[in-house]
Amino acid sequence: MSTTPPVTFTRAGIRRGFVMAQPLAPGVALYGLVFGVLAGERGLSWLYAVLMSTFVYSGSAQLAALQNLSQSALVLPIVATILVMNARYVLYSAAIQPWLGGATRTQGLASLFFLGDGNWAMAMREYHDGYRDAGFVLGSGVAMFVPWVGGTLAGHLLAHSVPNPARFGLDFMLVAFAAAIGIAVWRGKADLWPAGVAALVAFALHKLVPGGWYIVGAGLAGAVVGALRHGR
Repeated sequence: MSTTPPVTFTRAGIRRGFVMAQPLAPGVALYGLVFGVLAGERGLSWLYAVLMSTFVYSGSAQLAALQNLSQSALVLPIVATILVMNARYVLYSAAIQPWLGGATRTQGLASLFFLGDGNWAMAMREYHDGYRDAGFVLGSGVAMFVPWVGGTLAGHLLAHSVPNPARFGLDFMLVAFAAAIGIAVWRGKADLWPAGVAALVAFALHKLVPGGWYIVGAGLAGAVVGALRHGR
């Protein structure tokens, strides 16, 4: 007989997620600040920058889109870049489905809207440890969404006052944030194979295929190997 507790969705879970995500909030705000500065330097209005952070909500995709924006005025390459680099959210949504299976449609959609790399990693860790209040997903998501959008606006307003972020290594934020997520969800030697295969696929595709396909390929390869290794 199963002893797995049922999934709930309560205000207590939302508060827990919001509070536990606070240590990551300053880093998210700084990351948003960097994007806002770069968006201002590339001629994007503050409104477009904020709307982009609100509805795209992906630092890697937004920075890649800015790069394309500086190279071409065509919309299609920019949209394609965003879709390709955000394809990882399909994997995130599939992985987090057990969390949201007991939530209402409104609760599930709200949680997915605020879903980001950081709170996805935190939520999966909590679920793996036996916590079953899905409000955690929404609370942690809001805790990271607000500083991301706020940081974008602040960065754009300061765009002409802040020197080139690359001079201070702020363009390394994406790599550092991804590394932090990897450490948060790391479960020991069993994860060496998925991580290694994902790294090899990412390196190969980055060299052979233009655009952000290396992110999608690495994610799919790591997910498949991880599922095989963990018997899922």
